[in-house]
Amino acid sequence: MSFDFASITAPFRMQPGLRRLAAGAPQLTPNQPGDRALREKLAVLSAYAQQALLATPGFDARPALQALSAQAANEHPQAWSSEGLADVHACQLGWSLQGNESDPQPHGDALPEVGTTLRALPPEWRLPALLSLAFVEDFAIIDGATAHIPWMAVCLPSGWAPEEKIGRHFAQVHAPVADNQLLITAADHLTRLVTGHDRWERFVWTITRHPRLHAHPERQDPAPWPADIGAEQLAQQAFFRTEHQTFIPLPDLKQAVFTIRVDLQPLPQALPDAAHAKQVHDALASMSPAVLAYRGLTDARDRLLVWLATQAEA
Repeated sequence: MSFDFASITAPFRMQPGLRRLAAGAPQLTPNQPGDRALREKLAVLSAYAQQALLATPGFDARPALQALSAQAANEHPQAWSSEGLADVHACQLGWSLQGNESDPQPHGDALPEVGTTLRALPPEWRLPALLSLAFVEDFAIIDGATAHIPWMAVCLPSGWAPEEKIGRHFAQVHAPVADNQLLITAADHLTRLVTGHDRWERFVWTITRHPRLHAHPERQDPAPWPADIGAEQLAQQAFFRTEHQTFIPLPDLKQAVFTIRVDLQPLPQALPDAAHAKQVHDALASMSPAVLAYRGLTDARDRLLVWLATQAEA
């Protein structure tokens, strides 16, 4: 799990939580054939591409895609190589895009579902889709000059709909978030910060009963947490969902590529020892009613606290 438990604090607060990324730290994670993120992304791009691949009219994503492609090749040459946007290779997936930038053609002899998915997409979305399949991360572009998000390739959203966020101001994107005052107040400053020269990261976590990485609200089971089971059984049905978010800055363009790596583990497997269980317990215990409701934890909170307290004493 690419998650730093030091980011879990009590009392819990909805806050930016940005920190500088360590020098040389990678921002991308290659997918391997058979990986869960690859399987789920293929399913989304095959059936719901119009909700995952989004751009505002007239926005030119090519400079940011060039930077993302170059970083991918630099970090993971075994997984990605590039000779410009018209000649890229997802080496571990066995697929390439070749030809002119306006109509790149898929070529490959492995994982036929990758080729089928790419060929079904509009030509301008084939490169973003191949990058999305080659790496675990989802991507978005942030415009530092306007604090808007004009472009997204997000297959694995955490309970939000990308098609409702595209083209909106950073503050509008976070408007539904509970206890969001710090995020909203800092919106313009944060977008200027992450589109500057430094690289930044942040971590996000929650507990959920939804078992998929793809958590678009239209495809989540709306049923509540079961009310007729105890703390131990509830915990066995719960998952610890995390995001490692980073920013690849393009200061000359006043843009940044926002990367989102989602991970999901059964809750009992996600907490390696009693100290981590106590961290999560204390943070959950301090969440406001608004945050609990926003995260869908109101009905589960007390039973999860009982289970976490038991684990913290083990």
